[in-house]
Amino acid sequence: MNIAVLSGKGGTGKTTISTNLALLLKANYIDCDVEEPNGFIFLEPEYIIRQYVEVEIPEIDEEKCTLCGKCVEICKFNALAKAKDKIILFDKLCHSCGACDLVCPTEAIKFTKRAIGIIEQGKKEEILLKRGILNVGEPIAVPILKELLKDLPEEEINLLDSPPGTSCNVVNVLNYTDIAILVTEPTAFGLHDLKMAVKLVKKLSIPFGLIINKYDENNLYLKEYVEEEDIKIIGCLPYRREIAESYSKGKTLIDVKEYKNAFQCIANTLKEVLL
Repeated sequence: MNIAVLSGKGGTGKTTISTNLALLLKANYIDCDVEEPNGFIFLEPEYIIRQYVEVEIPEIDEEKCTLCGKCVEICKFNALAKAKDKIILFDKLCHSCGACDLVCPTEAIKFTKRAIGIIEQGKKEEILLKRGILNVGEPIAVPILKELLKDLPEEEINLLDSPPGTSCNVVNVLNYTDIAILVTEPTAFGLHDLKMAVKLVKKLSIPFGLIINKYDENNLYLKEYVEEEDIKIIGCLPYRREIAESYSKGKTLIDVKEYKNAFQCIANTLKEVLL
């Protein structure tokens, strides 16, 4: 079973929730925030192995190319341009769709590969830990996500630490998801972006529950919306300075007694409500 942990905005505590729940549930942890993966900082995996993720890009045979421009016309991503005496490729715009090859009348196009990032895999005791890392400057993360999420253990719980927001990267993670946990904070920005995340999981018909991080019982930003939408609250994590200090040192929150109890309640509720 794949459980995605996501939010409408960054900084709400997705990785905090994911890493601590992975330890409590003995669940596999998959860091899908490939532009800024930091779950390994807290889980400290051992026996790390790495693999490159490559994508195909076209290579133009200038001897065969007649500069007809059909490949340029068919490319919807503007990855090809026709110059005076050659076809120019902007490789970071290429989506590897292969349309240019299909329309080339002289078979002047072949494909080569280039690396866009890596996948790292390790273990923490019996827990599988994986993360994708997109190379700096690369604009397209989806190929790494697809490689990262394929062939996950089906008989185990896999916690997918989603990218922030509601972009295509998040949608790709949700394509592999059975259940979603939304994480928010009781602020105006938190509420605004939570609404977008709720619309997304409802659109995809994915069952979900809500965890409120940095909870303050005197803050009523979320109360009316949660009641109107009949959203199931899985748990709340109180707002404490000492927790921020512990987090800044790379410690997991279940090392703090108050928070271990809170996470244990969340884990129990998750089992009862969603699992």
